[in-house]
Amino acid sequence: MYILEMNNVSKSFPGVKALDNVSLKVKPGTVHALMGENGAGKSTLMKCLFGLYNMDEGEIFLDGKKVEIHDAREALNYGISMIHQELQTIKHRSVMENIWLGRFPRIGNPKSPFVDQKKMYSDTAKLLKEMQLSNIKPEDLLRNLSVSKAQSVELAKAVSYNSRLIIMDEPSSSLTEDEVDHLFSVIRRLKAQGVAIIYISHKMEEILRISDEVTIMRDGKTVGTWGADELTTDIIIKKMVGRDLTNRFPQREALIGEELLRVENYTSPNPRSFKNVSFTLHKGEILGIGGLVGAQRTEVMEAVFGLRLHNEGKLYIKGKETSCNSAYQAKKYGMALLTEERRATGIFPVLSVQDNLLIANMSSYVGKHGLLSNGMMTKDVAKSIKDLEIRTPSPATLIKSLSGGNQQKVLFARWLLTTPDILILDEPTRGIDVGAKYEIYCIMADLAKQGKGVIMISSEMPELIGMTDRIVVMSEGLVAGTVNSKATNQEEIMALATKFVG
Repeated sequence: MYILEMNNVSKSFPGVKALDNVSLKVKPGTVHALMGENGAGKSTLMKCLFGLYNMDEGEIFLDGKKVEIHDAREALNYGISMIHQELQTIKHRSVMENIWLGRFPRIGNPKSPFVDQKKMYSDTAKLLKEMQLSNIKPEDLLRNLSVSKAQSVELAKAVSYNSRLIIMDEPSSSLTEDEVDHLFSVIRRLKAQGVAIIYISHKMEEILRISDEVTIMRDGKTVGTWGADELTTDIIIKKMVGRDLTNRFPQREALIGEELLRVENYTSPNPRSFKNVSFTLHKGEILGIGGLVGAQRTEVMEAVFGLRLHNEGKLYIKGKETSCNSAYQAKKYGMALLTEERRATGIFPVLSVQDNLLIANMSSYVGKHGLLSNGMMTKDVAKSIKDLEIRTPSPATLIKSLSGGNQQKVLFARWLLTTPDILILDEPTRGIDVGAKYEIYCIMADLAKQGKGVIMISSEMPELIGMTDRIVVMSEGLVAGTVNSKATNQEEIMALATKFVG
């Protein structure tokens, strides 16, 4: 008996068929992994199940009974909840308000206009305790929480619905190894209660560790379903991409040139942030920034880019001491920053691929009479789409309808049009499948070959070691050490990342 059956589901968008006759069957009390490259249709299928998209064709059965789900509220009423890949939090409200949004407990009766704050607080505290989230308080504002804690709040919200089926779309993308272990312990408790989990992830090791069955999709179609014990990483990759990926990282010969960037003793005015951070970046170099969540890696790079304050330290660009206090200045100095969260601080979801691509370089398209040159813009957009192999029906397509990997390529293209010498990439492959990752790696390698300096913040140690020349490892806001990527290993990096250097 299956808790869920989706039969022959099809869904089209303008210019693309996202789902083509897809079927999925999930048993109660199991973790069913859903895998495929970006654009394979995984998230689209789940949005059809959750009522965010209407299917063009297909049927849904819950416990053997045919149902129709037209919106998220109906899905929740059927016992289906979803943790989205891009967090759906309200940053200026508290944890408890985020969890109980739309169903606040009322004083007196359900139609009362007055919210029972005391009950909401106690219910939230109880839920957080049950999920062993002692580092999060009901009154905490979401804007003050890290991405990993915000993701934990989303998980708590999904559990609070007492759902029979929980969809988890990239739930571990921002979590440390310890936080992933905690997530898996929660999943096992839910399984023991008979809850079914649909788990979408690009992390092969996680899939093989936590799932019971795996369904693989490719190009909007179902490739097949297997028991997790029948699969290996190599088999999964071959079935996902339809070919062997013999090399996980592109071969590159580093030609390190003169110094492009030097940071000396950068210190934040916030005593809990970064202190005395120093490093250098050279032409043709890919410099990794490693460390655990909370090590202040992003904060340092945002300070270098002028988005955060620093009250001590010096910045040198091409040997000249400079002061960078805004993104505008950073761009003038030849810097570019690809931010960690595509949806929150990267893309403009309601704008087209073309608008997203050109927006950082718009001033260069102004003609003699102060009007934008459509010819120049069209030419650059077409070249960027071709050079970076961005898969989009047309430049006019809204960027939000593209896969995560193609959105990331658009952001790369955006900054490349500004002809930067220094690129800061914060988790550039987060939430991207193995095929798209390789394409991003090739772009990075090509930039380094052109003599650009690339800084990559990453939480994936194989990626750090495989793609960089040197790695600066941070711990608790300080530089714990700098290692040669070709002579180090994961154990050394983890030892530095957990080192007390205060």
